[in-house]
Formats: sequence, structure tokens, C-alpha cells
Amino acid sequence: MKQGICNMTDAPRLSVAPMMDWTDRHCRYFHRLMSRHALLYTEMVTAPAVIRGDRVRLLAFSPKEHPVAVQLGGSDPQELAEAARIAADYGYDEVNLNCGCPSDRVQSGSFGAVLMERPEVIADCVAAMIAAVDVPVTVKCRIGVDDQLPQEALPRVLQAVSDAGVTRFTVHARKAWLQGLSPKENRDVPPLDYDLVYAMKKAFPALHLSLNGGVETLEQAQAHLAAGMDGVMIGRAAYHRPADVLLDADRTIFGQGETRTAEDIALAMLPYIDTHLREGGRLNQITRHMLGLFQGRPGARGWRRHLSEKAHADGAGPEVVEEALGHVLDRAA
Repeated sequence: MKQGICNMTDAPRLSVAPMMDWTDRHCRYFHRLMSRHALLYTEMVTAPAVIRGDRVRLLAFSPKEHPVAVQLGGSDPQELAEAARIAADYGYDEVNLNCGCPSDRVQSGSFGAVLMERPEVIADCVAAMIAAVDVPVTVKCRIGVDDQLPQEALPRVLQAVSDAGVTRFTVHARKAWLQGLSPKENRDVPPLDYDLVYAMKKAFPALHLSLNGGVETLEQAQAHLAAGMDGVMIGRAAYHRPADVLLDADRTIFGQGETRTAEDIALAMLPYIDTHLREGGRLNQITRHMLGLFQGRPGARGWRRHLSEKAHADGAGPEVVEEALGHVLDRAA
């Protein structure tokens, strides 16, 4: 099954964040049509689920999604090593360890952001994962949790985990408050501290550091790269306004790319949709990720409404997308 084919040196300059319930295989295929080079991530999947669950459902993806990384959750080195080995055999180009998710479910399993308090555990986990696979093992983390001082917590994690062999980190430039804030609030309420992440790049110049948190445009991504960051990860903006973020990413961030339009992307999804339906899938499993394709443009409301109302119906097919596209084309005429 292994078929990684991409340049993982360049791809992390821009990545789309792993987002639960959002960045499934259909979303990633859709995003890949807009950017050939940006690094895409799976939703977080726990190591026990990979080992004992439905691997095909959790890990299968289209070869056209490369470069693509799997994000794992866990805190047991041997389980994570086994899950990493399985994911690498599926063909993923990178295995990422989640050390930033603040949800109650993750905390109860002693992984995610709570690991920021236990850098030695992260180090043991990544060492086992590195020994198990030939693809890069990376870490996504916060700048700290709860009452930790980020200027102390973050360098402690970077030092311990890089000593274990990790050379690439994505840092969400916010604390996670495990007590008192919901996972949703943790995405917005804790203040951003870009300067601390910049300082970490100066303190650890040999590490590849990507910045995450609050980045909504390619112009902002360029500014962070110009300030010395090695990469930028964009989350919700890439999902809700995919054309704004991804259509020009190859030219702007990677210096190469062809001109494509959102209309081109909608039409390019039709063969993929047709295949999915013939395999027994439903249209709305794909089109739910496409609702923001024309965000901010005339006809966007008609596009969203038509897909939202029609795509869930039994027997709904590619013609629903073509009809929805008509709302945009009619306004452009």
C-alpha cells in the first residue's frame, strides 16, 4: 500500500491543519485540487483506534492527496510506534503526534495538550515512532497549558523532543486552558504570542518550525515566512474560504502554479463524486466540504443553499453540484 511520492522538504511551507470532523479524505481531495504543493493532514486518529479499529475507514486515502500526513493521538510509546508503522505502510508521507488538542476526551486519555506538562513522555513516544518508520515524525503542540509559563514550557518541550530526534514542529501560538475553557474557546480566547514562536526559531535555528493560530490569509502567511518562520499552518480559514487560501497558494508560497478558478475546481470534483457514489457513498459526504468554495462571491448563497438542501437526498448525484454551480455562473453572466 505504501506510495508516498512527494517532496517533504518544500511542502511544510504551507499546510492545512488537522481538524476533527472536517479534514477527512474527501476534504483533502478537494483541497488538493486547489494546491498541488501544500501539506494536508488527516483528522487526529488515536493510536488504539488505528491498531484495533477499522483501518480502511480511518486511514484509506487517494494517491492524489500526496503530500499528506497522518496525525496520531496517544501517550503510549509502543502503541504509537505500532500505529505509526501501520500508517506509514498505508503510504502517508509524515506521522504527526498531537500535543495540542485540549478536549476533555483527549485529556482523559492523557494525551493531546496535557502532554505539554510531560516533555519526557513526548520524547519517549517520538523516539519509539522514529525507530518504527522511515517517514518524518513530527509534533504539533501549544506554547503551554494552564498556569505554565510559555517562555519556559515551550523551549523545554522543543529541547527534549528534538533531542529524541524530531526536527519539525508546528506550534499553535496559544496556550491551551485545560480547565475553564471549552475546546472551541481554546481556539480563540487565549491570546496569540507570535513573538514567542519567532524567538524559538532563533533559539533553535536547526529546527523546522511552522506557526499555527490566527492565520487567515496568504498575505499573513507570507509575513510569517518573511519574519523567519519555516512554515505556516492555516486551519479554519482554509476550510471555510478554501479558494481564497488555496487557489493561489502554489504561486504565492511555492513559486509555481497554474491559474485555476473556483469554477474549475467544482467541475473537477465531478468525476471524484461519481466514483464515490458508485462505491455506495452519499453526495453530502463530499459536498459538505465544498460549501465555502465561492465564499464572498455573487451567487455564493445560492450555491450553499442548493447543496445544503439537495445533496442529502437519496439518489442525489453530480447534477446537484452542476445545478448549484449555475447559481454562481448566472450571477457572473
